Amino acid sequence: MLGIWAIILAAGESKRMGSPKMMLPYGKVTIIGKVIENVLASDVEKAVVVLGCYKDKILEVINNQPVMHCYNADYKSGMLSSVKRGFAYLPGDFCAALVFPGDQPMIEAEVINLVTKAYKESGRGIIVPVYKGKRGHPLLVDKKYREEIMTLDETEGLRGLAFKHPDDLLEIKTDNPLILRDIDTIEDYIYERNLTKETWKKQSNSN
Repeated sequence: MLGIWAIILAAGESKRMGSPKMMLPYGKVTIIGKVIENVLASDVEKAVVVLGCYKDKILEVINNQPVMHCYNADYKSGMLSSVKRGFAYLPGDFCAALVFPGDQPMIEAEVINLVTKAYKESGRGIIVPVYKGKRGHPLLVDKKYREEIMTLDETEGLRGLAFKHPDDLLEIKTDNPLILRDIDTIEDYIYERNLTKETWKKQSNSN
């Protein structure tokens, strides 16, 4: 969709996983590779990956994919710093951006397109998918909020924007619980990939 970008957050330290989770196998690719595949299969026009910790390793994985990338030197400050870096990177002619955590490879193009379609048709500036009343990802934010995003505090995060502008927020109901799930721990990864812990250890050691 013209003017709509994806900001894919891949700067984290993977502390709870204990190894760089973005490069873990996921189907025929990796976790970060699958997120990018899903975005590119959607109506999103372009994508930028925000890198931080493990920058060089992730670049090795994504270099052959048609996405841009930028570096967040302040990645240890938390996720919001990467959100801000992503929005700062976007060109002046973008209309809106969808924010994707890099550890949610389960969010497919169908859900992404549901959000972008709602943005186009509703005129609202903040769109979020919900499952049984719980807000998930990706969160879409109109360009008009870029400067305000730069002033948000890490304690409130990007979600704070939705609380500040409830009249401009649209929740899109889905029947897809995967919008709520990410891969933070070994147990999360095993659950999503239906792996045994022995297989996990082999894959972890290879990274």
